Amino acid sequence: MSKAEKTALDREVKNIAENPNVGEEKKGDLKGVFVHKFKLKTNLYLLAYRKAGSDLELIMIGPHENYYRDLKGYLKSR
Repeated sequence: MSKAEKTALDREVKNIAENPNVGEEKKGDLKGVFVHKFKLKTNLYLLAYRKAGSDLELIMIGPHENYYRDLKGYLKSR
């Protein structure tokens, strides 16, 4: 990521920290996981996170293509 993209990502993470319900809660295999969608330049990115008590656990960031498949695989491997 470029410096400008990293700054934009930091801004999105801060937004999630201030309002954890900004993302959409997933169902089924991903129950309890929230996904926040945002654009960096012209690319759509998804950022998965979940609430862990009063904290947030950032799980995965990536482009939309194959995101949910990769997210499910990551969570199963943990």
